[in-house]
Amino acid sequence: MATFSVTLPSGEVWTPKFVADLNQETCIGCARCVKVCANNVLALAGMTEDGELIRVDPENDDDDDEYERKVMTIATQANCIGCQACSKVCPKKCYTHAPAEV
Repeated sequence: MATFSVTLPSGEVWTPKFVADLNQETCIGCARCVKVCANNVLALAGMTEDGELIRVDPENDDDDDEYERKVMTIATQANCIGCQACSKVCPKKCYTHAPAEV
């Protein structure tokens, strides 16, 4: 199978790599990736001691008694444009990206 690639105006061929996975074990919930992603691909969640995810409103974080720690989630993977900005700002290197196969 071939991968999706784009020829840029400079003639260079670019293969976007889309978010494929997020390691929540190493994620520290810093939310740098959410701030840099302009396409609402990611969301902040609280993880309970049982590993259950609870959606967190970053504007109103009054529910911090309900979870043990914050982690990122891939909320809308289909919105990813393959820029890898989330991976570039992640201090723990939690993201895995892959090219789209066509």
